[in-house]
Amino acid sequence: MESSKLSFMIWYKTIFLLSTTKKGFSSKEIQRQLGLKRYEPVWAMVHKLRQAMGQRDDRYTLEGMIEADEGYFTIEASAKDHNTQKSGRGSKTKSNVMIMAESTVLEDIDTGKKERQCRYFKAKVLTDHKMEGTDRTLQKAIDNEESIVFTDKSTSYVNIASYVDIHISEKSDEKTTKETLKWVHIAISNAKRNFVGTYHKIKAKYLQLYLNEFVYKLNRRYFGERIFDRLVIASITASGH
Repeated sequence: MESSKLSFMIWYKTIFLLSTTKKGFSSKEIQRQLGLKRYEPVWAMVHKLRQAMGQRDDRYTLEGMIEADEGYFTIEASAKDHNTQKSGRGSKTKSNVMIMAESTVLEDIDTGKKERQCRYFKAKVLTDHKMEGTDRTLQKAIDNEESIVFTDKSTSYVNIASYVDIHISEKSDEKTTKETLKWVHIAISNAKRNFVGTYHKIKAKYLQLYLNEFVYKLNRRYFGERIFDRLVIASITASGH
């Protein structure tokens, strides 16, 4: 049976499983929950839904004050690479992902304490470590003319000031991580923990799909049961389905 021939009820059940948990389900677990014999159609169906999630979130841009940074996510690689490659930039065992978050600084009137509150996120896999790729990704994701972008002092971000309202860069240290870039680092940490706990051996070419699901749910963290209805609509209206 091809994935396109799966019954509507199977699709609805799969959407329900994907939308009712923060951590998500692996395709193998969905296959087990649905009692289906073949894994391949389930895998294809779940990835189509993840693609629809990404298309839905690509329709809007981030506005106002925006945090941006990169995280290195573990991907499938040979045992030799895992034993010999160093972590971080350039490693064959890691994929570079740019995380962006709308972040607004709010001050408590009584205490004067300032905290960053967050709305929406975006996460995009970068194909390399060059500033051109970073610039294209950021420009596509944000409202360029009226954005204030916060980053660390990475050389990948030297052009940002030319296409946003204000670019503020700070030296990468513990304070920057916990304050200026608080929400992107929380998102990176939570996504990595989510993937390790749910999936195994994510291939580099499919990493964006897994990120689509994580960000889709994160952006709708207050929707409750309504996320099911939204995902049904997203799957119906997605192109290529």
